[in-house]
Amino acid sequence: MRNNIRQMLWLLCCLPVVTGCIREEEYANDPVGNFEQLWKIIDERYCFLEEKGIDWDAVHDKYGKLVKPGISDDDLFDILSQMLYELKDGHVNLSSSSRISYYDAWYQGYPWNYREDILYNYYLGSASSGYRTSAGLKYKIFDNNIGYIRYESFSAGVGDGNLDHVLDYLKLCNGLIIDVRDNGGGNLTNSTRIAARFTNEKTLTGYIQHKTGPGHNDFSEMEPIYLEPSNSIRWQKKVVLLTNRRCYSATNDFVNAMHSLNNDNEEQRIFQVGDQTGGGSGLPFSSELPNGWSVRFSASPHFNKYKKPLENGIEPDVYVNMDKILEEGIEHGDAESQKKDALIERAFEILSE
Repeated sequence: MRNNIRQMLWLLCCLPVVTGCIREEEYANDPVGNFEQLWKIIDERYCFLEEKGIDWDAVHDKYGKLVKPGISDDDLFDILSQMLYELKDGHVNLSSSSRISYYDAWYQGYPWNYREDILYNYYLGSASSGYRTSAGLKYKIFDNNIGYIRYESFSAGVGDGNLDHVLDYLKLCNGLIIDVRDNGGGNLTNSTRIAARFTNEKTLTGYIQHKTGPGHNDFSEMEPIYLEPSNSIRWQKKVVLLTNRRCYSATNDFVNAMHSLNNDNEEQRIFQVGDQTGGGSGLPFSSELPNGWSVRFSASPHFNKYKKPLENGIEPDVYVNMDKILEEGIEHGDAESQKKDALIERAFEILSE
């Protein structure tokens, strides 16, 4: 039941902003009023101010002096966007009728660890040419009898029938690679539906809290989140997840759920290879400024099963810097290395052990 409620909250958060989503005191529809409204919404409703050590009062002083009566909408939008960037949160954005701001430094400046042209070689360079598709899934069996699933967005709907078909096709494989690199998130329902195919018992995957008041530390008690096993085909063999810094939001949730399925008292069955995920564990919510602009922000923090925050991402079991490996191959004139995906090759090694 808790999972159902959580998924409904997520779906609501993904819908367009509805006026009155959060009832705030009214501010004047002018530059200063819109600034004060936005600052107050974040001050009272954003869930990571304390965790990130952000002095939100100092942020008010810094940007408040830039907001003058009569400034243009474009200038006001720029100032408010810069203020929100102080949160360093990809779930926070400001939207007007013509513009939208995003914070993207959660993946900028990190190794990409993904090359579409090299991945294409793996799709076509085996005995079974190409790949199959089922809803949002691309899948195939490599020549070494390792199964592969590529899922590019959790916004792409995947039904139980699709998963039955894919897992039945891959059932004789020795192991499975699930590639969620560059998956920026989407619908938590898809995350739960896929993860449920990899457990045979109800499993604690983490905790969630909700804001209960305007104070920065006004939260509910931690509520446990459980993953129920699917009633249909379930995978029993080893799995390797391929991740990079562009794995965010629902993808972060999926990686955490899969990690949670490893039993501390048994041999590890699920591995994460590549780079740390980008994070984004706060369930987003939306509100509206007096001028009609909407603001989206993280409202409910999510933790792993050990009650550790997930906002900053999940570290892999095996770090692989594909970008560095490709650069070294160029320096040494190794043409063959330019055709290989270092994360997939490392996954082959793990699944062949």
